[in-house]
Amino acid sequence: MNGPKEELRTVVERLNPQTRCLLTRMKAGDAYLPSQLQELLGQGTKARAVGSVGWLIANGLAEETGEEDSKRYVSLADKGQAFQEKGIPEGRIVKLLKEKDKLTIQELGEKLALPKEELNPILGTMKKEKVISFESGGRVALGEEVAIRKATERYGKVNNLLDRVKSETRVDLHDMPEDEEEIIKEMSRKRGKGKAIFRIVRAVEMRYKLTPRGKEAQAICGDIREGEEIGSLTPEILEKGLWRNRTFRKYDIGTRPPKWTYGKKHPYGLFLDFVRRKLVAMGFEEMRGRMVETEFWNNDALFMPQDHPAREIHDVYFVKEPKYSQELPEDLVEKVAKTHETGWKTGSTGWGYKFDKERTSRFVLRSQGTANSVRMLASQPKIPGKYFAIARCFRYDQVDATHASDFNQIEGIVLSREMNFRHLLGLLKLFALEIAGSSEVRFVPSYFPFTEPSVEIQFKHKELGWMELGGAGIFRKEVTIPLGIEVPVIAWGLGLDRMAMVALSLDDIRDLFTSDLGKVQEMKFKQNI
Repeated sequence: MNGPKEELRTVVERLNPQTRCLLTRMKAGDAYLPSQLQELLGQGTKARAVGSVGWLIANGLAEETGEEDSKRYVSLADKGQAFQEKGIPEGRIVKLLKEKDKLTIQELGEKLALPKEELNPILGTMKKEKVISFESGGRVALGEEVAIRKATERYGKVNNLLDRVKSETRVDLHDMPEDEEEIIKEMSRKRGKGKAIFRIVRAVEMRYKLTPRGKEAQAICGDIREGEEIGSLTPEILEKGLWRNRTFRKYDIGTRPPKWTYGKKHPYGLFLDFVRRKLVAMGFEEMRGRMVETEFWNNDALFMPQDHPAREIHDVYFVKEPKYSQELPEDLVEKVAKTHETGWKTGSTGWGYKFDKERTSRFVLRSQGTANSVRMLASQPKIPGKYFAIARCFRYDQVDATHASDFNQIEGIVLSREMNFRHLLGLLKLFALEIAGSSEVRFVPSYFPFTEPSVEIQFKHKELGWMELGGAGIFRKEVTIPLGIEVPVIAWGLGLDRMAMVALSLDDIRDLFTSDLGKVQEMKFKQNI
């Protein structure tokens, strides 16, 4: 049996020349970043340097120090890309007002090609800074001279930064002057509903150092004559006899081959199939719906008033073209309109406003799966009946570990004369246990315009704590009677993506759709049905 020194020599001899070169040039006790390893090699890319140090780590010759080098880099966000060509809107507004003296908000919007919801916050900030003022007739004029001069200087700096970041692709935030750094930080945050101009990305790099074993290996490297070793045998070497008086690099036949990965269904897809089978096994029938809905099915049929704070519980995306549907059922629209205005024959007083029939035909991206439920109720479903849908929904939201701007919702309804609120709570608890795999569940009183009583269900995530799973309740008569339903209907809409986080042991909802193949391969979903 070979001793430790012979075993170490064999390890060194099996290293490729580049990795051996790195081993000989690393100093014991020093910690190196990937860029510094690349400099030691004097050739190749940073990725190749990291690959070489990876071989050293695999053989116990180097290790990560545990120290991280964190840097923040600046790049252009989508809005920054657009503004870089023409300049930021604030500077263009000042220029236009200097040329035209006064303009209406509508005229500014047309000249800048900016929608009102994006232009208004910008004008509000400029007014606060006294760069502009609002005059009678809704006209915008320039403000105080001192404020204009300071702002113009600042707008110029922002435009210069846009050009610089565009040309360099990625700029180290640490290398920027303090005033420019402040501008970057401010402009990387959201401004109202407009997107950020700059994007700050944090990059973390590890440091590497030699182990005591690696230091011993350096001494062995001196005995190996570089340039005389053959790594791979080619026809030319055989033909010309170049192999004579030279040695071949040793190969480790005990090295495990690369792990074979094969195509399979995405774990989240498996989870969705599992949920579908669970509900079908419980006697539910699946509903189908549309991602592009009208405001009628998405909101109005659910007794959500057209001009009321209750409408704001969902911040929807409007479809630019076509804007309106021509296919709404007129008789149903009439019943829903009367219910909104006077309560019709539901026993309610309604919302007491004039229903806008043009607005109800406006196209939106579906913001809630409940749109599928009201479509089903309007189609004369079986009574008693149980229905569910897995619906892709879209809402304007700040993306983080527990929120996404598009997500899957599991929506369901049960129609029966015997249904009551206790049945609903029992079903919700069953869903949390059987589908999400969470045993800790609690109910919180809530409000939705279309259910009464209403409840929010929460479950406990092992890492993130209590999380909202969704909302539920019994449909109000203002919803069911116009659709021709005379029996109680319990309904719920639950966040399927959050359920999947528990089922797949994830701490970040964004990992469900990650492009990191390694993360996807590590996801495990154990089916128990």
